[in-house]
Amino acid sequence: MGNTFTSYDINSKTVKTNMCDCWKTCFPCRRRHHQHNSDVDETPISVKNEMLVDHFRIDAVDADSEAVLKIVSVDLCRDENHDEHHTDHFYAAKDTLIVRRGEPFRIRLNFNRDFSPSRDAISFIFTVADDKKPNPGHGTLIGLVPRDGIDYLGDPLEWGAGIEAHETNSLTVLIKPAATCPVTEWRMDIDTKLLGDGSKSFTLPVPIYVLFNPWCPEDQVYMPDRDKRKEYVMHDTTLIWRGSYNRLRPSVWKLGQFERNVLECSIKLLGTVGRVPAAFRGDPVRVARALSAAINSVDDDGVILGNWTEDFSGGIAPTKWIGSTEIIQQFYKTQKPVKFGQCWNFAGVLTTIARTLGIPSRIVTCYSSAHDTQASLTVDIFIDENNKKLDAETTDSIWNYHVWNEVWMTRPDLGVGQNGLSYDGWQAVDATPQEASDNMYRVGPAPVAAVKNGEILRPFDCGFVFSEVNADKVYWRYNGPFQPIKLLRKDTMAIGHFISTKAVLKWEREDITSDYKYAEKTEEERNVTLKALKQSQHAFSRYYLNDTFNEVEFDMQLNDDIKVGENFTVILSITNKSKEKAHTAVGQLNCESAQYTGISNELIKSMPFDVEIPAGETEFVRMQVIFEEYFKKLSTQATFNISCAALVKNTDYEYYAMDDFRVRKPDIKFSFQGDIVSRQPVDVIVRLTNPLPIPVRKGIFYIEGPGIEKPLRFKIAEIPVGGTAASTFKYIPPYAGRGTLLAKFSSKELDDVDGFMHYEIKPRPEDIIMNNNSSNTIIRRRTDVIP
Repeated sequence: MGNTFTSYDINSKTVKTNMCDCWKTCFPCRRRHHQHNSDVDETPISVKNEMLVDHFRIDAVDADSEAVLKIVSVDLCRDENHDEHHTDHFYAAKDTLIVRRGEPFRIRLNFNRDFSPSRDAISFIFTVADDKKPNPGHGTLIGLVPRDGIDYLGDPLEWGAGIEAHETNSLTVLIKPAATCPVTEWRMDIDTKLLGDGSKSFTLPVPIYVLFNPWCPEDQVYMPDRDKRKEYVMHDTTLIWRGSYNRLRPSVWKLGQFERNVLECSIKLLGTVGRVPAAFRGDPVRVARALSAAINSVDDDGVILGNWTEDFSGGIAPTKWIGSTEIIQQFYKTQKPVKFGQCWNFAGVLTTIARTLGIPSRIVTCYSSAHDTQASLTVDIFIDENNKKLDAETTDSIWNYHVWNEVWMTRPDLGVGQNGLSYDGWQAVDATPQEASDNMYRVGPAPVAAVKNGEILRPFDCGFVFSEVNADKVYWRYNGPFQPIKLLRKDTMAIGHFISTKAVLKWEREDITSDYKYAEKTEEERNVTLKALKQSQHAFSRYYLNDTFNEVEFDMQLNDDIKVGENFTVILSITNKSKEKAHTAVGQLNCESAQYTGISNELIKSMPFDVEIPAGETEFVRMQVIFEEYFKKLSTQATFNISCAALVKNTDYEYYAMDDFRVRKPDIKFSFQGDIVSRQPVDVIVRLTNPLPIPVRKGIFYIEGPGIEKPLRFKIAEIPVGGTAASTFKYIPPYAGRGTLLAKFSSKELDDVDGFMHYEIKPRPEDIIMNNNSSNTIIRRRTDVIP
C-alpha cells in the first residue's frame, strides 16, 4: 500500500540560547526549564502538504557546535499509523496524528547527517497539552529514550520506544503509549544531543491524540469480539427506538464520530466541562461518569439544554435533530449549551463522544421506564375522590420510553460480587438530567449485571437504574392529609418492557431485557425485587390492603396500529366471573394528550359509564376518539394517556388503570436514480405521503448522511390530502462500503416524521486492484472503505 507522508522541514539558522547545566544531561527537564528561561528565540518553519502552521519553537544548546545532530523533518507515517490504529476515518486525521494507547505507532526522523549511536543521543518528551504542571508521577509527562530494536517495547502498562530501522540520515522509531495512559491531546518534543557537546530540541507543531483502545487486551475497554468492535466503535450511524411499548418505533441517528471538530470537542470536553484532571483521563470509569454530567447543562455549561415543554422558541425542537454532529459542532463553536434536547438526544451525543474517544458504546431504550424520585423502588400514583391523578402528590412518573447508554469496560474498582458475580462488561450511563447523584445530575456507570441481581448499592446509581427497569407500579386512593390512603392496585409487571438496542451489524432490534432483569412472574425476579427493597429501607406495603373481591375483572384494550389522521376506539371489557350474581360497574374512561415522559397535557375526551354485567357474562364499553377531537391537542410525539377509573356497586372494590398509546406516523422513503459509486454523483429522491385528512403546509425535509457535512434542507410549500411531496438532490458518497441516508420532515400539521435507507457503495474502478495470484479484488486505500 502506498503511503502519503507529511514532513516538517526546518529552515533556520543557529539559535543561541542560555541554558542551565541541568538541561545538558536531563532531557525531561526541558519544559520546566522554559518556564524560567526568557532568552529563547522562535524560528520559522515551512510545512509541506499545504499545512497552515506559522511557527513552532526550536531551542538549541551550544548550537555553535555544528556537530550536534539536527532534525530536518519528521514523517508521521499517517497512512500506516491511522490504518493500524483504526483512526483513518477521522476528519482530523489529515492534519494530526491519532493513535490508540497500548499499540505502537511509527515515526520517521530525517537528520542533517548520519545518526551515530556511539555519540548521538535522542529522546522523546510527551506532555499533556492542557496540563499546566505536567508531572511524571501523574503520567502526564513522559520521557523516552528508544532502545535498539523493537522486539520488546516494555510492559504494556508503560510507555516504550524502539528503533526499527536506521538508514543513513534517518531513523524509524516505534513509540508505544501505555495501555493506561491519559486519553487526551499530547505534545511531542524530540531532543537530540551530541555527547559532551550540547543538544537541540524539535517541537512537533501538530497535536497527537491518544485514544482508548478496544483492540488492546490490556486496555480496560478491550472488546474481544470483532463484529462488536465494528458496531460499537466504528459504525457512525445507528438506530434509536422510540414510541411506546405497544408501538415500537426505530429512528435513525447519525452519530458522526469521525466528522469535523467532533474529536477536538470530545477531547476538550473532558478537561473543561467534565473537569477530569489530566492524570485520570485514562480511567474509563471516571471518563464515563464525567460525560454523563457534561452532556447536560444543569450543573455546568454542558453540551445540550434539556426542554420537556412544547415551547422550543429560541432553539431547535428535540424531534428535529437527526444526529449528533450538528449539535457537537455548534457547541464546539459557541461553547454554550445547544437548545434543545430530550433523552434520545442526550444518549445520541454521549454515544458519539464515547465512540470518538474509543469507548465501545450503544444506545438503549426501555419502554415503560420508571422515574423513581423517592428511591423507594416503587412508582406511586395517587388518585383523588374524583378519580383524578394528583400531580402534586404524584412525583414519580412512567415514561413511555426512556433512552440511555451503555459503555463497555472492566470494573476493577468493584472487585467480585457474591457467588463470583462479575461487574465487568456493559455499564449503564445516562446523561438525561433526572435526579442528582453526588450533587450532580448524572447516572452511572452502573454495572448492568449488578442491576439485574438487585445489587443496588454498588457504584454508581444502580438503585436508580433498577427502578427504571423493575419498579412496581402502585395506585393509591388519597382522601386527604389526615386520612389513611387505600391501595387500589399494584402492578408488578408494568415497568421495564422491550429493552432495546440496535443489533450487531444488522438494522434491526435486539432485545436485551434479560440483561437487566429476570423474566416476569419468575421466582428469581420476585426474590431480586425483595432483595433490592430491603436494601432501599422502604416498606413495600405501607397502608391498607385492597379488598380481596375478585368477581369482576376489567381489561382495557387498544388497537396497536392506528395511523395519525385516523379515528381510534378505546375498549373496556368488564367480565363478571360470578355464576350467580349480577354486578354493576360505574366509572369513566379518559383520553388525554401526553408527553412521552408520562405527564398529561390536555383532556381530549371523557366518557362516563354505568353498566350492569349479568352473571357469567362480559360487557364492553367503547369510547371513540375522532381526528377532529385529538388533532389540535396532539403532542409532538403523538402520545396519549388512556385511563379508566371504576368501582363495583355494593362492594369496596375499586379499579384504576392507566396506559399509554401512540398513533403511527408515516415513513419517509428514499430512492437512488442510478448506481451508487464512491465519489461519483448520483441523484436521490426523497418522498413523503400526507396521511392527514387536511393539507400539510410549509414543511421542511432535513437530509443527513455520510459525506453531507451540513444537513440539507428542502422546503415543501404544500402536500394536499393524499398527495406526495418529493425532493431531488445530488449525493456524492465519500467512500466505498456501507452507508445510510436519513431524513426528517417537520411542519405545523405533521412533525417528527423520519425515515432512512441503508445501501452499499461500490468502489470506483480505479480504486480496485486485481490480484493476479487470486480471484480476490483489493481496495487500494483502506480510507476509502468503512468495514
